[in-house]
Amino acid sequence: MSVPRLLVTFALAAAPLLGQTDSGGSGAGLDPANLDRSVKPCEDFYQFANGGWIKGHPVPADRGRFGSFEQLADRNRDVLHGILDALARKSDWKKGSREQKVADFYASGMDEAAIEKLGAAPLKPWLDRIEAMKGSRELAAVLGELSLVRAGGGFNFIVAQDARESTRTLGILSQGGLGLPDRDYYLKDDAKSKELRAKYLLHVARMLQLVGEHAHDARAHAETVLALETRLAKASMTRVENRDPQKTYHKLAFAEVEALTPAFDWKGYFKALGLTPPAELNVRQPGFFKEFGVLADQVTLPEWRIYLRWHAVRSGAPLLSKAFVDEAFDFNERVLNGIEQPQDRWKRIQAATDGALGEALGQLFVEKAFTPEAKARMLAMVENMRAALKERIEGLDWMSPETKVQAQRKLAAFGVKIGYPDRWRDYGKLEIRRGDHFGNATRARFFEAKRNLAKLGRPVDRGEWGMTPPTVNAYYSSTLNEIVFPAGILQPPFFDAAADDAVNYGGIGAVIGHEMSHGFDDSGSQYDADGNLKNWWTDADRKAYLARTALIVKQFDGFQALPDQAVNGKLTLGENIGDLGGLKIAYAAWQRSLKGKPAPSAGGFTGAQRFFLNYATVWRNSIRDEALRVRLNTDPHSPGRYRVNGPLANLPEFYEAFGCAEGDAMKRAAEVRPAIW
Repeated sequence: MSVPRLLVTFALAAAPLLGQTDSGGSGAGLDPANLDRSVKPCEDFYQFANGGWIKGHPVPADRGRFGSFEQLADRNRDVLHGILDALARKSDWKKGSREQKVADFYASGMDEAAIEKLGAAPLKPWLDRIEAMKGSRELAAVLGELSLVRAGGGFNFIVAQDARESTRTLGILSQGGLGLPDRDYYLKDDAKSKELRAKYLLHVARMLQLVGEHAHDARAHAETVLALETRLAKASMTRVENRDPQKTYHKLAFAEVEALTPAFDWKGYFKALGLTPPAELNVRQPGFFKEFGVLADQVTLPEWRIYLRWHAVRSGAPLLSKAFVDEAFDFNERVLNGIEQPQDRWKRIQAATDGALGEALGQLFVEKAFTPEAKARMLAMVENMRAALKERIEGLDWMSPETKVQAQRKLAAFGVKIGYPDRWRDYGKLEIRRGDHFGNATRARFFEAKRNLAKLGRPVDRGEWGMTPPTVNAYYSSTLNEIVFPAGILQPPFFDAAADDAVNYGGIGAVIGHEMSHGFDDSGSQYDADGNLKNWWTDADRKAYLARTALIVKQFDGFQALPDQAVNGKLTLGENIGDLGGLKIAYAAWQRSLKGKPAPSAGGFTGAQRFFLNYATVWRNSIRDEALRVRLNTDPHSPGRYRVNGPLANLPEFYEAFGCAEGDAMKRAAEVRPAIW
């Protein structure tokens, strides 16, 4: 998670730990053991800053990647573990309280004996509903019903802001229905892709056997699944195409949607969701839905049953007995990502609790791990960053005064959310029962689906958050025009109120600048100050901007991450713009914070050097080749090495800090060097 481009995150899964001292200090120092002094900083800064740490931190058996992101996530997880264990030890919390819901959800997930005893039985209502389909016309109703518990397939439907009228909500249809990570896994003809498809077939067959299918039938049914998913993949837009908001905005009247897919019963689908058919919808990929309509007509009822059975089993597997969990792990983690063993169960159930009751658990986390002082310090930094970006926009020589006015308007309108919501989510209608792990999880899915559907036709809730407070990440929302920083990322030593500004601006400052830059990246720059998909650029300014971003695409296309696969410069463009802009803005804001005074040195490094060393600390990681391959195919973020060396090699401020000369690898020639801010 394809969905409308509402959020642009700082990191894919978790966010980094900045200014870290392995001795557990304030973050103002640097551990020399983390460096690799055999490499010159102007030749490979990532290796210079992180080589010692990487050598001493191989990927653990239960991870595909391990780095600063995961370190901070583990620290926050330990806090959550303590909260959850303490709550779960009691079973007499007041019914309906946040403590009761969180405690009983976690305790139920940890009750392996009860889960094991049930085996595949919890899936029976879903599978029975699929088998009860009397004709292909009923496909719509079944897809709608199963989508409410995230057990369907075919496509996705959500309610979100209208990208061209950001004060209103709109129903949005988007492509989906695949079991492999991306369309290209079905369509590429190289040996690795063929190998993964063969293993996927075996995985699907084994999962179907777990719900009682004979081995011979299960293998034949796996072939049916792959054939249908391949047709969906062929009709799907690429990830690069889906990054363009112009290509994914097609508002159609309901009658036009029906005409696009005449064999699909849209009225029956929305009835199953509990909705009156919307007057209009954004069909993000019309070509996909046209083909889906053909499939709804041509694919036989038995074939649809097989496909839906697979997706129901796939969705329910993490909630079931060990046989299901192990088989899901074997393919999704071991085969695809090279992970050797599952994470401890408490970690998986903690993550599930955060997913189901994130703001209830988040309240408990914030009470223990986030202070008003940290929030105030963060707000001050954001405003200093805003002032620095304002100055940089005003000083641009490639942007006209006309466009600058609109850029400044957008910057001034940035909303800022820090730590946690002002109004916590009400889980009153969500029933959680101790001893019913599958039921709790599926009721939570249903609750969230209904909460989203209820937005249709209502005013936009600008107070809503897209991440839970313990999340180690940050994001920018194009349609809300806001930057958001959950409490999970604002923890020492990542964000340390006791550390000096070189550390914090090189760390959280670069994160703030990154999210601000998303408002002006290749996609975000197409939205105005009010969050509407609306051009506010002159033609000449847009042309000048695109010429600069083309240099970033070319630079990152040249990074060979694996022997047979390079970084995709177009897929990662938005994040690469965010990194380059974030560094530039953060450095300028740090300079402003000094108020003309010299920056203090520490540990043998100047303030400027520590700013860049802290930034490099963000992205240090060890990663398995399999996990890296998945990320290269699906992740809009570049691998950590290139998120360091890529933008820094374009920054004169970095050259000055480390004395980089012409000809050094980390100092690119001026004519190929992108400069936006």
